[in-house]
Amino acid sequence: MTAVNLKEAVVAQHSREASPILQQILQNRYTGALLSLLIVGTIVAVTQPVFLTWPNLMNIVKSNSVVFVLAVGATFVVIAGAIDLSVASATAACAMVLGLLLVAGAPAYAAIPAAVAFGAFLGAINGTLISYFKISFFVVTLGSLSMFQSFALIANDGASISVFSSPGFAPIGAFVNGNIGPVPVMLIFDLALLLIAGGVLRYTAFGRALFAIGANTEAARLNGIDVKRMMLIVFIIAGLMAGLGSVIQVGRLTSASADIDPTLLLTVLAAVLIGGTAYTGGEGGVFGTMIGVLFLGVIQNGLTLSGVSSFWQGMVSGLILILAVWLGGLRQFMRRRKQAKVG
Repeated sequence: MTAVNLKEAVVAQHSREASPILQQILQNRYTGALLSLLIVGTIVAVTQPVFLTWPNLMNIVKSNSVVFVLAVGATFVVIAGAIDLSVASATAACAMVLGLLLVAGAPAYAAIPAAVAFGAFLGAINGTLISYFKISFFVVTLGSLSMFQSFALIANDGASISVFSSPGFAPIGAFVNGNIGPVPVMLIFDLALLLIAGGVLRYTAFGRALFAIGANTEAARLNGIDVKRMMLIVFIIAGLMAGLGSVIQVGRLTSASADIDPTLLLTVLAAVLIGGTAYTGGEGGVFGTMIGVLFLGVIQNGLTLSGVSSFWQGMVSGLILILAVWLGGLRQFMRRRKQAKVG
């Protein structure tokens, strides 16, 4: 063998060895989201120098904390093979409960658990109807979307509740808007929630059972997993996150509003799917969801810094959601094709 042929053989061998590694990187559910975040962040940083300043970066964190908290709950639901369409309405309903308690003189240590518990109750309604009454999650959560929204409007005749002067609001305001040195409290809270939720999904029997249900519900049932109970718990978790999200929302707005952000549900679902959680269930994680939230937050911040009308933000989120679902389907197709070749 000549030196040239030997060199070509070595190059070919390295190419064959590198190819599977490259395929694994491309098929990783986090790769697309991370690359997209880096690309968009670089473009915004180049065009808007203020983007990389610490106050602006922390503003992105604070302004997207509600989305992140709700998206964590939505990640659990989607991994289990379902979707909760009522999450934004449940957040508004919990916010009204929190507002009514605060203006009635309730202290924060009583009002906050009550709002979170109310969110869990709303989630339990969804979970019970889906798990034990065998009603489609789409039908149940679409119906509860309207019901919870109506509750939020009825609670105070459609009017917002200002809580800024309520004695119980001070701890909430300090929690949501305060800092420990230069670090916002909300950043610490978000990271703690990320670690807890990620640990539950990765290292507990509950998390493993959740992935099994999303991948194949019938197989999970035959293997002894109580699917009904698991689905009930999943929707309770989503309700708990709605309750927590309402506390953050009230803290930022200094009021409880019955009006529901029309883009909130879309943004939450888009963040989950962009982060690599499969809409068919059985695959995903909260780390990817965090990337999805940051990606959408950076886009929103970039549009705001560029002076682009906020009316465009919903269109951008919708297009990204469609693209995320398409890429997720493409990744699953590539994986099945690879498995078929191996088989």
